[in-house]
Amino acid sequence: MSSSRFGRPYGSVDAIVNQPGILESRPGRNPQNPNAPYGLDYLTIVDQLLVKQKVELTEVLTGFETSNKYTILNASGQKVFYAVEDSDCCTRNCCATSRPFHLRILDNSPREIIHMHRPLACSACCFPCCLQSIEVFAPPGNVIGTIEQEWSVGWPSFRILNHLGEKVYRIEGPLCTCSLWGNVDFHVVSLTGAKVGRISKQWSGLVREFFTDADFFGISFPRELDVRMKAVLLGATFLIDAMFFEH
Repeated sequence: MSSSRFGRPYGSVDAIVNQPGILESRPGRNPQNPNAPYGLDYLTIVDQLLVKQKVELTEVLTGFETSNKYTILNASGQKVFYAVEDSDCCTRNCCATSRPFHLRILDNSPREIIHMHRPLACSACCFPCCLQSIEVFAPPGNVIGTIEQEWSVGWPSFRILNHLGEKVYRIEGPLCTCSLWGNVDFHVVSLTGAKVGRISKQWSGLVREFFTDADFFGISFPRELDVRMKAVLLGATFLIDAMFFEH
């Protein structure tokens, strides 16, 4: 995949030859960022990720919702991680876009380096006390951040909390989240309103958009952003996909 699909507003990254899971990594040993959680070393050198959802033929032919699977690529189109949804058949097909799930992010070892949990909740503006959220753990069992839907009418918005539960960023979405013929951008902004990054749902073609719920997302952020926040933005992407683009 070419990085030109979602732009390079925060610098560039050369092609990465060694992928996560191929190089040895030890807990607590990261020459570029000693504070990076175990397994997230690779994220210190990237400023963009592309999330590609796998097309499930069972869903296309029957409409029966199956567990989502994703490939996560770098700006050069190389696979760096993949993600697998863990949910049961009943909640997938009865709760639809509001369903609870666990999501496991694995490197190329394969080794689980990030774990995400989305509880059952409601996204309707008439239920402000039970809105959507997703927790991000890295390594699994260690909370590094949370994305929480904010109550709003019209424009979707989220707050991003760090590992201490402090609000550090916000995500602002468009009034219309329909991806007909174009990209849908969700902007990551600081608490002062300055743009920090972007999560972009990309138009993937007429057939794929209308006959499947398999999506493409581009995520861009400053390379120097805290590696934990990069992982949390990845979690925000999966939450946004589940809420707005899984119909």
